[in-house]
Amino acid sequence: MRVTVLAVGRLKERYFRDAEAEYAKRLRPYCALAIRELRDDAALAAAVPDRARLVALDERGDAIDSRAFADQFLSGGDVAFAIGGADGHAPELLRRADHRIAFGRMTIAHRLVRIVLLEQIYRGFRIARGEPYHRD
Repeated sequence: MRVTVLAVGRLKERYFRDAEAEYAKRLRPYCALAIRELRDDAALAAAVPDRARLVALDERGDAIDSRAFADQFLSGGDVAFAIGGADGHAPELLRRADHRIAFGRMTIAHRLVRIVLLEQIYRGFRIARGEPYHRD
């Protein structure tokens, strides 16, 4: 399974880069992970892999729990997660998305969202395989 994280902007802070590297390492046994940093939403839209389901992270998206995340997005087939910049996604990308999800109703900095997403992907694979990590 291929998991692609498409993000507008770069992680400049070392602590974010270190966290990203840690989760990328943890995910190696579970999927082929690609993280692409892009300059804007147009570049992001063009970078969505063919045949991948597109999941846009959007503050107005559906809030789901970790088990639903694992069931819906990590149960097979390639998936691409799109993280917009500080102003979110262009309406065209949101219309194109197969799913729109939110990590709750709070606004979260887009750089931090990338780390939260990677942790949820890792958690989701552990849930899907029945491995210890997640606690209900």
